[in-house]
Parts: sequence; structure tokens; C-alpha cells
Amino acid sequence: MLNIVIVEDEPLFAQTLKYMVELNPRYVVTDIADDRASALAAVERRRPDLALVDLQLARGNTGFAVAAQLVERGIACLFTSGKPPAFPIPDLALGCLLKPFSEEDMVRALKTAEDLLRGRQRVRPSRPANLQLYGEKREAAASLPSLKTELARRPPLPRLGRWWPTGHRRRVG
Repeated sequence: MLNIVIVEDEPLFAQTLKYMVELNPRYVVTDIADDRASALAAVERRRPDLALVDLQLARGNTGFAVAAQLVERGIACLFTSGKPPAFPIPDLALGCLLKPFSEEDMVRALKTAEDLLRGRQRVRPSRPANLQLYGEKREAAASLPSLKTELARRPPLPRLGRWWPTGHRRRVG
């Protein structure tokens, strides 16, 4: 069972999100909050495993501030936003599910988040296309210098002709 708190300032969307989450009997919404203070009160009443956090909240609060407070308490976050952060923030969240998303996207994003939280390897790629995971980008960036080094060691490829859409063969280089 995965306990989830929803931090969303739009009440109708928050209720819809709760409905989508609880379609799967393995997921339970512990509470709905609309700003930082109500989110912290919600996690004190009943500790969740995961928080779905919108980035723009009520009363001028941001999802970043909420996520920082929740991460300090050991609660993982997944951003849900129409406008994702300009850069990955793996210290604050597992990733960002871009709005608008379908019920299927939500179910697949929750399964991916659950797998990450439980340390499971995914058997098949079930991640929705609009879910950005932050840990993957960091790992890819870390492996980039070794890829650059490997490419620098290889001899240059010979230049070959190229077929252009007009059917004429042109020489490149």
C-alpha cells in the first residue's frame, strides 16, 4: 500500500486527482492540502510515502518550498505541473508529471514512483511520455565525460556522399 498526500491549490483538480489515484486499491490518499502550512499539517496527521506537489500553490506558496520541507521529513515528492522546472531538481523530487495528463498517465507515473521508492527494477518500460525523472538525467550527465573520452580516442569516420531528397548525390565536406 502506498500512502499519498496531494498538494494542489485547485480544489476541483485535487478531487479529480484523488479519484484517479484511488482507482488503484494499492494507493490511498491520506489528505489534500493547498499550501505549505496545510501540507505540513497533513503529513503530521498521517505520514505519507509520496507527495504529489503542484508547483504553484495557494497564498503565494511554491511547490519547491513544500518539497524542501517534505524531503527534510523523509517524504518523497513528485511534481505535477503544467510548467515544469527549467532544470532537474533531484534533491527535491523524483521528477515531474506534466499537466495535462490522463488517468493512464497518472497510474503509470505512480507505478514508476512506487518502483523507485521500493528500489525495484522495472520489467518493462511503463513510464508515461510526460513524466520527467530527475535521477536519470543526473546519471546520464555523469556518464557523459566517459562517452566524450571514448569518442575522442576513436579515429575520425571517413566522409561519404549523402543521398538528398531530390535524388541527386552530393558530396559532403
